[in-house]
Amino acid sequence: MSKAREYEERTEKLLEPMIERNGFELVDVEYVKEAGNYFLRAYLDKPGGITIDDCELISRELSDLLDKEDFIDESYILEVSSPGLGRQLKKDKDFKRSLGEEIDVKLFKAVKLLENGKEVKAKELFGILKDFNETTLFLEIEDGEVLALNRSDIAIVKLAFDF
Repeated sequence: MSKAREYEERTEKLLEPMIERNGFELVDVEYVKEAGNYFLRAYLDKPGGITIDDCELISRELSDLLDKEDFIDESYILEVSSPGLGRQLKKDKDFKRSLGEEIDVKLFKAVKLLENGKEVKAKELFGILKDFNETTLFLEIEDGEVLALNRSDIAIVKLAFDF
């Protein structure tokens, strides 16, 4: 297991009682390096949306626990926030909650599709999440066609949104 994954899992365990006690949902935890700095991010949600006060509450309590446990070797910046409008879908619970919703799927490599009778290659797809299982996402595209996409071929899945 990578160091980042270990930090994420240990942080999730620290968050579980806080999340449960406050009626929140833990959407994701990530430990990443960006522009020379390490970030430990926890994304929370709840019915009606997470507030800045909710984030502050969890951030203070988590920060104290992280200082006490002291299992992260590098210095890092702790961020607690909402996953935002274009939230990334990673876990089965994310896909289940998003059934019937429009999603944006980015693939590692392009797939061949028929568009107006012509074969085209696409690396990014938009459509309705129709179903999923352990290995496959089923995406309904514009013409009603349902594509079966191997989850191992998918780089990122996010909720799509229009402004």
